[in-house]
Amino acid sequence: MKGIVTATCISENKGTRKHPVPSITLLENCGIIGDAHAVNADTPKFYRHRQVSLLAEESVDKMRALGMELNPGDFAENILTKGIELKSLPIGTILTIGGAELEVTQIGKECHNDCEIKKLTGKCVMPTEGIFAIVRKGGTVKSGDHIII
Repeated sequence: MKGIVTATCISENKGTRKHPVPSITLLENCGIIGDAHAVNADTPKFYRHRQVSLLAEESVDKMRALGMELNPGDFAENILTKGIELKSLPIGTILTIGGAELEVTQIGKECHNDCEIKKLTGKCVMPTEGIFAIVRKGGTVKSGDHIII
């Protein structure tokens, strides 16, 4: 199965919306260089498996169909994809993207009460359709890169 990266996003500070960047550099067992959610010595162990977040463009399109204008990063995803049903991937699935290798560690997450999108629409797709991964092999990822399962 093959997909494609449609956007890469980071946030330099926790609690802020992610924004698109031309590329991201992934560091093995750490996450994305320059992203506030990269793992460091202060990161609680129960968050270390969520180094990179991915969301399918098809999931965002469901919210756009409700009349929302959405941009890459609005769901706090690091990698926006097209062509792969991410939520159906089993834990442990290996994704090769550009020169990097990720391992799926979590499907979905609990939505926090302050989620702006949920406040506006009553629904948010990240908790049910987003996935998280750890970086098994570092590398650079950019829009247009192929995703190989």
